[in-house]
Amino acid sequence: MSNSGALLISERLAQFASSLRYEDIPAAVRERAKYLVLDAVGIALASSRQPFAQAALAGLASFGTGDAIVIGIRDRLPLRDAMIMNGVLVHGLDYDDTHMEGVVHTSASCFPCSFGVAAQLGGGGKDFLTAFVLGTEVAARLGMVAKGALHQAGFHPTGMLAPFACALIAGKLYGLDAEKIVMAQGIALSTGSSSSRQFNPEAAASKRLHPGWGAAAGVTAAALAQHGFTGPRAAYEGDYGLYPAHLGARFEQCNLDAATAGLGHDWETLNVAIKPIPACHLVHACADAAAAISRAHPIKPSDITSIRALVPAEAIQVVCEPVEQRRRPATGYAAQFSIFYAVASGLARGRFSLHELEPAAIADPEILALAQKVEYEADPKSEYPRYFSGEVIVKTKHGHEYSQREHINRGAPARPLSSQDIVRKFMDNASLAVTASVASGIVEAVSRIESCERIISLGELLREAVLDAAAVVPHRAA
Repeated sequence: MSNSGALLISERLAQFASSLRYEDIPAAVRERAKYLVLDAVGIALASSRQPFAQAALAGLASFGTGDAIVIGIRDRLPLRDAMIMNGVLVHGLDYDDTHMEGVVHTSASCFPCSFGVAAQLGGGGKDFLTAFVLGTEVAARLGMVAKGALHQAGFHPTGMLAPFACALIAGKLYGLDAEKIVMAQGIALSTGSSSSRQFNPEAAASKRLHPGWGAAAGVTAAALAQHGFTGPRAAYEGDYGLYPAHLGARFEQCNLDAATAGLGHDWETLNVAIKPIPACHLVHACADAAAAISRAHPIKPSDITSIRALVPAEAIQVVCEPVEQRRRPATGYAAQFSIFYAVASGLARGRFSLHELEPAAIADPEILALAQKVEYEADPKSEYPRYFSGEVIVKTKHGHEYSQREHINRGAPARPLSSQDIVRKFMDNASLAVTASVASGIVEAVSRIESCERIISLGELLREAVLDAAAVVPHRAA
């Protein structure tokens, strides 16, 4: 629980933010950031056709229109509402990237905030990319401080930490000095929300709001600081700061040094994992293990007598309990947080894709019957949160036993998706909203984003592409 040096965390982060230049960011980090942006945009386009997007847009549009762009949607909204909506789109399918040690989805808030503010200010691609990397670095490190404790205390770290990362993003783009960026972080302590994990046992849509709401909270904090409003300096480690106030006794396990260790030298952007599966990251390893068993040993579901799924102990309350509810997910969203459904789908279909979230798929009697045979237990070999490992053991009525372990989950920094895999994922997602030629144009635009004189042109491309494809979410939910 130590904190090296005399400076407070907010002061160290503010110094880093105010001095960071595009040229300071290594080429490999900038390149990785562009792939994270491409992934976020593709997911947002896929989400724009979903009912939850229609519902969110209807609610936000009821407050009025604005001039900020929403990805894949005709309507424009005021800046903060556009950030909320873009966050919903990036995070809504639970297909977005994750910094695993921080247990936080970084791009779902950092992209809407950096894109929104840079576009508002007429900034270029380099301004946008610098701010995006800054926010990603901060969100990841703030998550690493807690070492998974925020989740265990009942909070969603993504929504909890986004206001602080986005206050730094907006402060950077607004050109605030270090002192005002310190104030912005202190104000973010008040503008953020609790981001309760109560959504989880109820499979409620409110989780989708967390990243975008955090972006709006962060930009609000920065704008207030810009005009002289003040906040506490010890926003993180003070007696009533972020970590002590929300973690209680768990604060003792925090590593405050992680917030600033290696800042500007060790780049956590390189460690953000892009998801290969549209589901909670905690089910990925078991989903892949089940699919591997299915490919290697074609087994009739009716021949299976028992299935054991080994998961990190920290995953149990997120994807295993309450058991009966997880075994029979009522919606696609609930299925994304069900170890039982993920394993059953892998064994029966050899995959877990967006198609597995369709109503007919989750109501499949064969899958539901197979899910009833799945039992879970804590994985004694787990290295969570370094890896989100998993193992599946299947027994059949013929006396055979098959097992598969995925110790390093696919997409993790030690087992990353290739650039081709990321582009393929983007094309698959984007194809749900735009034509293949338009999607290819977006890939090209993001690949040279640093040469973009005004980042708003990327937003116009995304909006016009969807209009041209006649794939627009209605102004009101059906």
